[in-house]
Amino acid sequence: MTTLDTGTTAPAKKRALSFEWLGVAPFIVFAIMFLILPTLYLVGAAFVDEKGGLTLANFAGLGTPQIVAAYWISIRISGASAILGALIGLAIALALIRGKLPPGLRAAVMTFSGVASNFAGVPLAFAFISTLGRLGLATVILKFVFGIDIYKAGFNLLSFWGLTLTYLYFQIPLMILIIAPAIDGLKKEWSEAASTLGATPWQFWRYVGLPILWPSFLGTLSLLFANAFGAIATAYALTGSSLNIVPILLYAQIRGDALQNPGLGAALAVGMILITGFANVVYLVISARAERWLK
Repeated sequence: MTTLDTGTTAPAKKRALSFEWLGVAPFIVFAIMFLILPTLYLVGAAFVDEKGGLTLANFAGLGTPQIVAAYWISIRISGASAILGALIGLAIALALIRGKLPPGLRAAVMTFSGVASNFAGVPLAFAFISTLGRLGLATVILKFVFGIDIYKAGFNLLSFWGLTLTYLYFQIPLMILIIAPAIDGLKKEWSEAASTLGATPWQFWRYVGLPILWPSFLGTLSLLFANAFGAIATAYALTGSSLNIVPILLYAQIRGDALQNPGLGAALAVGMILITGFANVVYLVISARAERWLK
């Protein structure tokens, strides 16, 4: 016996809510509570004056010389630490993965990088003061053993290059962790084919290796910039208010006694969010294109 096809289909069953969503629920709640809601609050507070009325004066205040100088030095420190961290981290990662170093060394460096990339704040500042401060261990050894006084030579830990050097402690390991998968994606067959065709190692890296790594490098560079631009704990613990970068100025505007202006502080925070958000978007776009290329 056969049945006739009436041209109708049974209504599709509604998909039940999967329990797999419970696995990501903590992340969603965390993102809403500590990322989305604070951002919305800051954006709203940036348009409110001290009396609770709507105003654009807070954003107009971003054009004052002190705030412009703070943004400029923050961009310079973030750019310098990002560029140096990316170049040094790339060189270390290439030596570990493509070089002829002992295999066990890679595991040790990767483990250290995972720890060092998250080591910041007061402990990092104290470590650098104890090492490169005026009475730090390295400073004393250089002065009394080798006769080199780095502070008379112009070095100062509480300065632009001092803070940049401190940031490199977590910028370099972060670069190693992010760029390592991209270097692993360079197939050995490519270098063997280039060698068979008569290319030197330098020619392989110039025309094949580095162009393939270039998108990943640029994406990680953008991420390192955002990572340094938003750092406050290390800078505040190390330099206090002697170096006028945006995070420290933001802290002074919101919590300080002399410069307290929550509205201007919120506008400063919105400016930081826009800069770091743009850097992160650049990283996501470039890294997505790099992944497609490596596939």
